[in-house]
Amino acid sequence: MENNKHQSGEWIDIIIHPKEFHIRHLTYVIRAANVGDAQKLSEVRLQVDGETENMDRDRGEAYIDKEGFIQIIKEDSESPRNLFLVCEVDDRIAGFSRCEGTSLKRAAHKVEFGVCILREFWGYGIGKNLLKESIRWADSNDIKKMTLNVLETNEKAIMLYKNNGFEVEGVLKRDKLLADGRYYDTVVMGRFHS
Repeated sequence: MENNKHQSGEWIDIIIHPKEFHIRHLTYVIRAANVGDAQKLSEVRLQVDGETENMDRDRGEAYIDKEGFIQIIKEDSESPRNLFLVCEVDDRIAGFSRCEGTSLKRAAHKVEFGVCILREFWGYGIGKNLLKESIRWADSNDIKKMTLNVLETNEKAIMLYKNNGFEVEGVLKRDKLLADGRYYDTVVMGRFHS
């Protein structure tokens, strides 16, 4: 369950309903994370970090165990500025996304979006649907800005974000050192809601 600030200044509850998708013979559900997902989330994050250089970490770096994910899920479920979604295929977690905000007044109008999907589930619209559900949540919670960072080589993701209202706000030059020994730029993107 998520919260929403009413015009009166009081928070009201908004429920994130599970949503089912059927894409190319794959059925999956996008829903809010719960503490029962913690062990699987730890495993998925570790695996994704080893499958792609699009993430900020190499496999095993900044590892989050089951207890760490339980804490994140609890904090996100209590914060009106955070959203933690998972994509479930049968009883597996194929990926997840988070929107993380802050209660600091000067930045309380925005959240940062991040997503990761297991490689075997790429191409089924999971990232797109996690993004769309997050945008819907942000807009309904009167969040004025969503931000994200994406590696310059991740052209499909950049196009997806542009197609969903994000614009390039800047570039962090030579921001990431990848396995080939070269430095790559990080593209900073934002989506504004009036």
